[in-house]
Amino acid sequence: MKTDLVGISGQKKEASKEMHSMQSLNRQDSLDFNREDGRATLILTFTLCNVGKIELSKAAKVFEMFETEIHHFETRRARKSKNSDGDLDVFVECEIRSADISILIASLKRVAENVKTSREDKVPWFPRKVQDLDNCHHLITKYDPNLDHGHPGYADLEYKKRRAFFADLAFNYRAGDPLPHIKYTAQETATWREVYRKLSSLYPTHACTQYLDAFQQLEKYCGYQEDNIPQLQDVSTFLKERTGFQLRPAAGLLSARDFLARLAFRVFQSTQYIRHFSSPVHSPEPDLCHELLGHVPMLADKEFAQFSQDIGLASLGSSEAEIEKLATLYWFTVEFGLCKENGSIRAYGAGLLSSYGELKYALSNKPEYKPFDPEVTAVHPYQDQAFQPVYFIAESLEDAKVRLQNYAMQIKKPFSLHFDPFTSSIEVMNIPQKVKRTLYQMKEELKSLCLALENLS
Repeated sequence: MKTDLVGISGQKKEASKEMHSMQSLNRQDSLDFNREDGRATLILTFTLCNVGKIELSKAAKVFEMFETEIHHFETRRARKSKNSDGDLDVFVECEIRSADISILIASLKRVAENVKTSREDKVPWFPRKVQDLDNCHHLITKYDPNLDHGHPGYADLEYKKRRAFFADLAFNYRAGDPLPHIKYTAQETATWREVYRKLSSLYPTHACTQYLDAFQQLEKYCGYQEDNIPQLQDVSTFLKERTGFQLRPAAGLLSARDFLARLAFRVFQSTQYIRHFSSPVHSPEPDLCHELLGHVPMLADKEFAQFSQDIGLASLGSSEAEIEKLATLYWFTVEFGLCKENGSIRAYGAGLLSSYGELKYALSNKPEYKPFDPEVTAVHPYQDQAFQPVYFIAESLEDAKVRLQNYAMQIKKPFSLHFDPFTSSIEVMNIPQKVKRTLYQMKEELKSLCLALENLS
């Protein structure tokens, strides 16, 4: 049901309650976490300032975007008002898809103040099986060529039309579908060629060993060449055979929660469009050059694949504050990470390995280096408009993985999670029987490994 202001007013309860439900807000649950239909009951309060038609329509549009079913909607003059005549406190009780809760709240915060749910400590919805990832596609429009005047393709109507084509492919994709096969244009191939040629000249001296080994295999088996843009299906098959990771098309820059959730299932969200031809060396957003040249080679390494999945698993059910920290950790490791290797420093971060200028800069004497410590890294401010002034260096990828796992164990949640690789699903370890069953399976696997060692000796 799509809501509008007329529908909302028709669903009000008695006005004589004088927002009693708003006063008792802290005694109610914000959402029904385990509903089988994938929907949740959400209770929200927020303040609209200097209320006029525009402010009301913006707030209503947020609920309409997510096809929210409004059960109760009330307003009253704001208690703490900047403008005593124009500010309103709003109370809403509604039903919404569980997967949309975080992005709805984030959207409301752009048009309203003091946005609160009744229980900030409640567990946010998270996907339990790989099919649930169909609901994790919320985009951040920060670098959208239709909205960002600084985007290289802002004034290029043909480019924006091409981007809309790729967006439709991604939004219509469902788990299990074959990945879309793209016939790239001569202009797109020329942009790929320039990026590929410049970066591949730096890799032997700037990329870590794991990257170089995988890149060589991708050239051999997946059509990585200057004059050929590889197809996602071929690359996904390659990854699946080596580390269990698979690709899924993306329309653009995803919200941190949705992007990280996919990693928990060893699914990597990949764009299929190519950056604008006028700016081949730098893209303000992820594009196929970034995905295929930056991320994919590292995802072909088993150790790094586990590192990426660990970040994803840690994100499931985490609070917004923890998601922000995990996203920052991801930024300084998976995107812009450096590691020590045989007395030298090498890059393993995709943001570096897909950017000719920053890859050279990161391994020069210009930036500041700090040792990788998740507690410190998670709260360090990062730069998404220019080169990073600070990079974090891991002693090795294995050391970074262990440190991240230790950090993740400290994230407070009322449950534990287990990823089942046979069903590609997440199981909540909330009763002893589930823990015992999983432990039994691990013991059986350990027996087989011990037997293998005996045979070898």
